[in-house]
Amino acid sequence: LDQSGARRIDLDAATCLPHISLAMGCIDRGDVPSIADALRAVLAEHPVSALAITGVVTSLNGRGEAVSAFALRATPALQALHEAIMEAMQPFFSYDVAETMLHGDEPVAATSLEWIRTFRQKAAFRVFFPHLTLGYGEVVAPMQFPADLTARTLAVCHLGNHCTCREVLAEVNT
Repeated sequence: LDQSGARRIDLDAATCLPHISLAMGCIDRGDVPSIADALRAVLAEHPVSALAITGVVTSLNGRGEAVSAFALRATPALQALHEAIMEAMQPFFSYDVAETMLHGDEPVAATSLEWIRTFRQKAAFRVFFPHLTLGYGEVVAPMQFPADLTARTLAVCHLGNHCTCREVLAEVNT
C-alpha cells in the first residue's frame, strides 16, 4: 500500500490480524466459551469452503481517506456461514459500544464506533460484502486475480481501533 497518509493499519500475525468480518458486536467476556460453542455448531452445519480473492477495492471513508481491501468471491456458502453466525450471536451481541471497550490505548476513531454500532443494519445479511481490509492507502503493487485463500480459523477477537482484530479471545479450527 501507498501509506503516505497520517493513519496506518499495520497487519501482522500477532497484534493486528488480517481477517474477514463475518459478524461484529459487543459481548460480555464471560460469554466467550458459550460463543465458541455456538460457533462450533454453526461451523459443523456450514463448513468453510475454498475462498477466492477477486480483486482490490479502494473506497473513501468519512474523512476522505482511501481504504483498500481484498474483495472476496461472495459465494452462497460464505453468505450462509455469515448469516448463521449473525443469528447465533444475536443472544450474545449488543451494539451499545463505547470507546473504552476497544483494545488499546490509542484514540478511537468515531468511524470505528459507528461501524460496530451499525454492523447488523449496514453491513450484514443482504448487504454483506466479504472482504479483507488491507489498510489506509491505495494498492500500488500489480497483482493477479483470482487468488485462492484458505481460512483455517474462525475466531472471536477483541477489536481495536479501525475494527482491527487485536486479541484472539477464542478460536474454532475449520
